[in-house]
Amino acid sequence: MMTSETFKEEVMMLASKVGVKPKQIHIQPMKRKWASCSRKGRLTFDKQLLNEPYDVRIKVILHELLHLKYPNHGKMFTLLMDTYLKKTITM
Repeated sequence: MMTSETFKEEVMMLASKVGVKPKQIHIQPMKRKWASCSRKGRLTFDKQLLNEPYDVRIKVILHELLHLKYPNHGKMFTLLMDTYLKKTITM
């Protein structure tokens, strides 16, 4: 299992690639979803995500980071998600 600090470093590394700065990053048990993003820039991730493989973690992290730029799942969000996933997972 990855540590909370290592996970937060992974989030911040990806945030710099996306060009966003989360105000806060929290890791806690969540019952219904992997993560959430508040309007104020707070990202919350499910503690179980730390046990998941790299590609699963990256998808969830990128999804939330992109919500800091695009709060919906519109065309631009989808396009950027696909683009960043191709770049990041193939590294």
